[in-house]
Amino acid sequence: MYTFLDNFIIYLKVEKNASPRTIESYQNDIWQFIDFLVSEFKKPAQHISPRDVNHLVVRKHLGLLQRNGLKRTSVARKMASLRSFFRYLTREEVLSVNPLDHVSTPKAEKRLPEVLSQDGAWALVQAPDTGSPAGLRDRAILEVLYSSGLRVSELVGLDTGDIDMAVGYVRVMGKGAKERIVPVGSYAIKALQQYLAEGRPHLPKKDQGTPLFLNKNGGRLSARSVRNIVDKYVRQVSIRYKISPHTLRHSFATHLLDGGADLRSVQELLGHVTMSTTQIYTHISREKLLSVYEKTHPRA
Repeated sequence: MYTFLDNFIIYLKVEKNASPRTIESYQNDIWQFIDFLVSEFKKPAQHISPRDVNHLVVRKHLGLLQRNGLKRTSVARKMASLRSFFRYLTREEVLSVNPLDHVSTPKAEKRLPEVLSQDGAWALVQAPDTGSPAGLRDRAILEVLYSSGLRVSELVGLDTGDIDMAVGYVRVMGKGAKERIVPVGSYAIKALQQYLAEGRPHLPKKDQGTPLFLNKNGGRLSARSVRNIVDKYVRQVSIRYKISPHTLRHSFATHLLDGGADLRSVQELLGHVTMSTTQIYTHISREKLLSVYEKTHPRA
């Protein structure tokens, strides 16, 4: 089985141009399934063939995951990894029939994402002390996340040449290596200009391209570092619920809709492939409307 997994990982890297994080996730999920097969069939992984797998075995694995208390969202993600793996094996004619065609994935509960109020978002992006190079960088990071709704992976992948200050846009490489152009607001442009003029020149630099946001060693800032930066300022402004860089993306979309933007435009800005992914934000806006109505109408 491991040989087929190795070939699948190469396929993800070369043909699908999947991100390292996606590849790691798929690999871990499929490893877990192979460990289950070893236990189920009582033989080493190298003696197990994809042809040994049928829909009953997959369902048994699914049931074990659920009995172990895994959240439905996590089970659904693991099943998605297996579906991709067995779809690949079918396409490569290792299998004539995909055993997962007869397995349904448990529906994940729909959870609305956390969203900052407009005042909360303003407080957060203005929290960094711009008296230091790191503070100027952090202010620019927060402003861009809220102004443009970028994924954290898109943010850390930016180079200095990806920003057009005069026109006010940023060129980002999204999921599936799809490039898109996203507007950048005036506050974010001002923060970027100040960071590039007064902050970035005073941070260490390595000769590794031209990453926009540098870490303390002069290399490209990582996604984990951005999460730590957000955590730092969340604590500083005393926000009492969990906030991540993605919360600023959720807030960006919700505040656009609250301001009258149409769903199709928000879909384009976020880089969503399907409208259904974007529609969750309409539920958030409706909940807000209902809350305002109940609080303000005398006969609500």
